[in-house]
Amino acid sequence: MDASAKEIRIGIIGVGQIGKSHLRNYQEINGAAIVALADINQSEADRVGADYGIDSIYTDYRALLARDDIDAVDVCLHNNLHMPVTVAALRAGKDVYCEKPMAGAYIDAAKMVEVAGETGRKLSIQISSLFSEETKAAAYLIEAGHLGNVYHGRSTGFRRRGRPFVDGYGSATFVQKVNASGGALYDMGVYHIARMLYLMGNPRMERVSGKTYQQTAIDPKRLAVSGYDVEELGLGFVHMEGDKTLDIIESWAVHMDQFEGSSIFGSDAGIRLEPFGLFRSVGDLDLNATADMGGFSWRLHNVRANGDAYDSPQHHWIAALQGRVPLLPTAELALNTMLISEGIYLSNMLGREVTAADVDQLSVSTSLDV
Repeated sequence: MDASAKEIRIGIIGVGQIGKSHLRNYQEINGAAIVALADINQSEADRVGADYGIDSIYTDYRALLARDDIDAVDVCLHNNLHMPVTVAALRAGKDVYCEKPMAGAYIDAAKMVEVAGETGRKLSIQISSLFSEETKAAAYLIEAGHLGNVYHGRSTGFRRRGRPFVDGYGSATFVQKVNASGGALYDMGVYHIARMLYLMGNPRMERVSGKTYQQTAIDPKRLAVSGYDVEELGLGFVHMEGDKTLDIIESWAVHMDQFEGSSIFGSDAGIRLEPFGLFRSVGDLDLNATADMGGFSWRLHNVRANGDAYDSPQHHWIAALQGRVPLLPTAELALNTMLISEGIYLSNMLGREVTAADVDQLSVSTSLDV
């Protein structure tokens, strides 16, 4: 049988904003069959199930995990619930796809990777930035050696006023440490930092200096009911293995019109991701090149095999479960991103540069009981 025709039976845990988004995405993927939902909100789970023709609804995710006809689960819960539910699913013999960030604390993320290894199950974290045309083009050039020695990355993420809830969208849980653990770095920074780590070969952090801010005004009434206690701006400078470095600026809210897109520097050339550009010198001549992304994407889909397996994180997850392609190391990238992000928080708290060993020693679980 054609591997692309193999049906993967999936249960989704959590049918809030993110769970609904994942459900919509799965509708576009051949071979993905959503057969069960779990959420503590019975009425909402029933409503979503009716919308998508899913009859098996649970208020206790453990009952979903007990089924032996489910291949994988998709965890769409608040950050501090990711670890306990993922670990339970892995130990129940399920492969797990989990929303970003990986967890609320590095120690919890490390536990997820450890249990995936112990159980021999697949674990993938949603890092959608790996599947953009710009990231694929950059990886193509780097793998072919066109950048030479890649030694520095710049991770940027910009919103002028895009804080969840207090700026008008999403729920207050996104801006509360008790549920989310972090703000801009955990919400959007994970996409940008993990992408740079991916392009640089995922070197492990050695030490980081970081700072976070919450300075931009918030409507007083919205602030009062939000419980807002996370950062709106995160900054870091990271030293990594192999004499590589990474600088980070991630904004939910800042008085500026834009940031330059993320970029990566090599000894022979450099790449800016958004808008995409390749920069190199030939003797005395400096060259600035753009790229035909449409033609690149066409050839990936029509000349190379399995181009559709990299159309989105969930396309890739299903293709990997079908055995069509190897699973990209999203869990390892997400874990390293957690190490860096928690390092920035720790550096901000201690007022000094911190090491990976400091984070290993001082990381405290934020996992909630479920």
